[in-house]
Amino acid sequence: MKILLASQSPRRKELLSSLGFDFEVVKIDCEEILPDDISIENAAAYLSKLKADTFRPLLEGEVLLTADTVVAIDNQILGKPKDTSDARNMLNMLSGKTHQVFTGITIQTSDRVFTETDVADVELDEISADEIDYYIDHYKPFDKAGSYGIQEWLGMAKITKLSGSFYTIMGLPTHLVYRILKEI
Repeated sequence: MKILLASQSPRRKELLSSLGFDFEVVKIDCEEILPDDISIENAAAYLSKLKADTFRPLLEGEVLLTADTVVAIDNQILGKPKDTSDARNMLNMLSGKTHQVFTGITIQTSDRVFTETDVADVELDEISADEIDYYIDHYKPFDKAGSYGIQEWLGMAKITKLSGSFYTIMGLPTHLVYRILKEI
């Protein structure tokens, strides 16, 4: 089987490679807009399926993997920040609180589709304004849902507790991906 990873995320590339799979990276241009009435729990899966649906028809033997991650706090979805101010606001919202990270995946063949979501709870210590500025200046978290990466400084310095998969928070629930790819 030929795995096609539809993601520009270096983290997803690294994780899929670390699982032992060979793959080709493909690009999907998709406007990621959520319906107004979608539940937070279904948002990441919806976006991963939306991406898969916009890709060309798959050939026999091809497997497409798409993924999307959303961060949620206080019944609000935090996507990728638009700019420094947006990143600062998101990190202030997360400071000293527990939030959820949902990563949805869609794995599709020419005749089958699997879409699943994994969730993890993340508790952050208080983050000062200086620490937020340091993190944004040094790590440029503009390609990350919720404005942070668990594998970077903020994750190392400020996560006090997590419940769920580290890799789901990083952007790819590797245990789900591995199980489904082995089933195919």
